[in-house]
Amino acid sequence: MKHVEALAAGVRAGRRRDIGRAITLVESALPDHRAQARALLRILRDEPAPGVRVGITGVPGAGKSTFIDALGVRLIDEGHKVAVLAIDPSSSRTGGSILGDRTRMAQLAASDHAYIRPSPSGGHLGGVARATRETMLIVEAAGYDVVIVETVGVGQSEVAVAGMVDTFLMLTLARAGDQLQGIKRGILEMVDVIAVNKADGDGEGEARVAARELTMAMRLITSDPDARRPPVLTSSSLTGKGLAEVWQAVLDHRTWLETSGGGLEERRATQQISWLWALVEGELGDALRRAPSVRTLRAGLEADVAAGDLSALEASGQILRALAHDLPGMLT
Repeated sequence: MKHVEALAAGVRAGRRRDIGRAITLVESALPDHRAQARALLRILRDEPAPGVRVGITGVPGAGKSTFIDALGVRLIDEGHKVAVLAIDPSSSRTGGSILGDRTRMAQLAASDHAYIRPSPSGGHLGGVARATRETMLIVEAAGYDVVIVETVGVGQSEVAVAGMVDTFLMLTLARAGDQLQGIKRGILEMVDVIAVNKADGDGEGEARVAARELTMAMRLITSDPDARRPPVLTSSSLTGKGLAEVWQAVLDHRTWLETSGGGLEERRATQQISWLWALVEGELGDALRRAPSVRTLRAGLEADVAAGDLSALEASGQILRALAHDLPGMLT
C-alpha cells in the first residue's frame, strides 16, 4: 500500500516517470496489478477534474495527429497543460501496436507541458484501450487540464470514445463531390463539433464547400428545430487558420452542457455508470479466459462444434457452467 501511496504522490506532483508507471499499472491485466490499480484510483479520485475532455475522430487521411499537434501547441501557448491519449490499432494476431503518434506529434512530444501516451487497443471495447478512462483520471490528477483522446477511427471506437469525453470532435476532408461518402449517420448523431481539415492552399475553397454541405446534412439528422446542431468549421493544421475557432466551438459546447440538458456533471455521471458495466463485462471476459475448467474444455468443445457433433448453444452452456464452478475461487 505504501508503494501505491508513493506512486499517487508522484502523480500529483506531476512527475512524468510516476505518471507513466501509474498508467502502465492500470493497463495491466494481471490480478495483483488490477488490485493495486484500484487502490491507486481510490486515492486519486478525490482530485477535482475541472478540465476539458475532448475526443477526436476522423475519416482516413483527415490528419488527426497533425491536427492535435498543432492545436495542442496553441493550447500550451495559452497556458494549458495537454495530455493526449492516442489509441493505436493492435494486431489481432500478435497484439503488436503501431505506436507512431510521437513521430506525428513532434512539437507536442518536445514540450514539458504535454504528455502523450500511445496505448494499444488490444482488441478491447471496440478498439479503445481498456484503461483509457483510468488513464484520464491519472493525467487529470497530474494537472493536465486538457485531455484529448484520439480514436483509431474505425467501427465501435467512436462510440466508446464519445461515451467518455465532454465533447466529441470529428475531422473530415473535402473530396471532390463525395465528401459525405463514408460518413455514417450514427457518427454524425454522436459528434458535437465538425471540422473540415486541410483547408489551405488549393483546398481552402473545397473545404468551405464541404462545410456548407455538411451543415445542410446536419439539418437532416433531426427534425427538431430546437435541437442543438453541431457547428461545421474549417481548419488547417499547416497554417493554423481556424484552430482558434474550432477550440472556441469546443468551449461553447462545454458551456452549453453546463447550462442546459442536465449539465456536464450529469453527463459524466451517466458515462461512469456505462463504464461500470463495461468494466464488469471486461472482468468477466478475463475471468472466462483464466478459468482452469474452461481452458480444459475449450479445445474439445471447439473441435466438437467445428465437426458438427455439438451445437454452439450446447457448448456455450458447458463453458458457462465451467466458469460458474471456478468463479467463486477466482473472486476471493
